Amino acid sequence: MLKPLNPILTVAVPPHVHCGRSIRRYMVDTLIALMPAALMAVVVFRVEALRVMALSCAVAVAAEFLLNRIMRREQSVDDYSALVTGLLFAFLLPASSPWWLVVVGSFAAIALGKMIFGGLGGSPLCPALVGWAACRISWGSYMDTNATMLSSHLAAPLQQLKYFGLDAIGSIHYPDLLLGNQLGGLGAVHVAALLVGAAYLLLRGHIKWEVPAGFIAGLLLAAWVYRLMDPTVYAPPLFHLLAGGAIFGAFFLATDPSSSPIGRLPAILFGLMAGAMVVIIRVYGMYPDGVPFAILLANLFTPLLDRIRPKPFGGPYSFQSGTEGA
Repeated sequence: MLKPLNPILTVAVPPHVHCGRSIRRYMVDTLIALMPAALMAVVVFRVEALRVMALSCAVAVAAEFLLNRIMRREQSVDDYSALVTGLLFAFLLPASSPWWLVVVGSFAAIALGKMIFGGLGGSPLCPALVGWAACRISWGSYMDTNATMLSSHLAAPLQQLKYFGLDAIGSIHYPDLLLGNQLGGLGAVHVAALLVGAAYLLLRGHIKWEVPAGFIAGLLLAAWVYRLMDPTVYAPPLFHLLAGGAIFGAFFLATDPSSSPIGRLPAILFGLMAGAMVVIIRVYGMYPDGVPFAILLANLFTPLLDRIRPKPFGGPYSFQSGTEGA
């Protein structure tokens, strides 16, 4: 009787070499990066901010668990991606948001922004922004921080600029904007805290510098052009960068790996497009802060931008042809 031979080759699916990273580790680092802004939100807006963040995260995790059961998929709540989506969505909400708005928006972020496309990695749009857009379009009055937080002593710089002109923001100082002393999304306005978290993600290599760099450059360039056109009407570039959720969008929303381009040049172009559209929406649109809609619109161009080939050694960039390999 012949003795069975030991296999010479072992067949396995890639990747064959692992760098030690995992989805769970990535999500934990993202949560760590968001903690400074979350802490500042609690300091400024107190228990209301804690209520919104806790409810949003709980609903997001429960929604993913329930939808996985309904779709008979393997449970994925232990990778913390739903927790991150819930917290990102909460950062875009006013601290005064009613409980039902938080529930509906967080559920929509998971169901419509993520699970309907197959789960993590398949969504063409940033999931947190999908939930925000559903609430902003359906219940705009509840999403307006200037209307729902009348008792707050904080300024609403983008609303004041939109409805009362450049003179209305003359008393608003850049250090106040940097420290988050402004109305807006409960976590999205804490610029200094968000920059600390962004630096952590960049040092950990979890986000690419090309997207936020392009975003900030596009925003500053567009605001500078408008400022040159008429400095008595249009706000300075630095105001547009520090007011509202521009920094939050640049480092935490536009860098969503599923809905942003892969290559270096596509990522830069994506950021430039999103940043420029922020200013355009703020100038011409009906929404004072155009960051969420600008990123959603840029997400639609990601498939086209991803068709830009990687640069060959010594050669230029080029677009892939749809008939290659035919």
